[in-house]
Amino acid sequence: MKKIGIIAKNIPDAQKAARKLSAWLEARGKKVFMDTATAAVLRTRGYEPEGIPSLVEMIIVLGGDGTLLSAARHVADAHTDVPILGVNLGTLGFMSEVSLEELYDNLEKAIAGRLATEDRIMLSASVLRKGERLARYRVLNDAVINKGALARMMELKVSVNQGHLTTFRADGLIVATPTGSTAYSLSAGGPIIYPTIHCFVLTPICPHTLSNRPIALPDNVTVTVCLTSPSEDVSLTLDGQIGFPLVPGDVVEIKKSRFKMKLIKHPTKSYYDILRTKLKWGN
Repeated sequence: MKKIGIIAKNIPDAQKAARKLSAWLEARGKKVFMDTATAAVLRTRGYEPEGIPSLVEMIIVLGGDGTLLSAARHVADAHTDVPILGVNLGTLGFMSEVSLEELYDNLEKAIAGRLATEDRIMLSASVLRKGERLARYRVLNDAVINKGALARMMELKVSVNQGHLTTFRADGLIVATPTGSTAYSLSAGGPIIYPTIHCFVLTPICPHTLSNRPIALPDNVTVTVCLTSPSEDVSLTLDGQIGFPLVPGDVVEIKKSRFKMKLIKHPTKSYYDILRTKLKWGN
């Protein structure tokens, strides 16, 4: 690999790490493509984050899972399969598996192609209003229909492959990938799904009917969710980072994206090691 992208969280620790990493890569003859915000702080040339995936052979993300989520969407939107190495500078870091202390030993292996990668499914979420597609997003974690703090409970009619599943009366609904099962879905009572299982999970948020439980569906189906109640202040939130306001009658169509996120795996830590550490199991 000769061309390496760096996308860093906008915090001093990540910017300091980016400076050191860039110098390390350039000393080894690599061309570095750094995101504009970080490059501005370091007073070097920068590239728009959404443009980096089409220029490089690997992206190193310095931050936490939130920074990695953004990078994954940029890769998918660029229609590439550039692998991502996540370096954890945050708190949980379910996807950012490598610590800063482990970075350079693992980076040499990654550049040489000696680290395995793991494909993570992504979702495509579209908003339709009166039959017209207003927006489409690709997400790695989840698509969430939720209400504002003072809004009333909403009514959501849910279909799977055009067959009626149920109508939820709830504060919202989470549609999560296996990767996103350890995010908002988990806090709402959803199950932990092993990241390479071919499914996604629907988790209602505070359902009015207590028998409404999370359900895992195969990833080859299309889920449609129609906002049928006259609710106000309802939004579709993508990966917790992008919002789109919904109005009564809007339909959200969710299915597996044809693009996947290729995550460079830690050479020794398993997914179970990460779960035990991050969720403090056994403590």
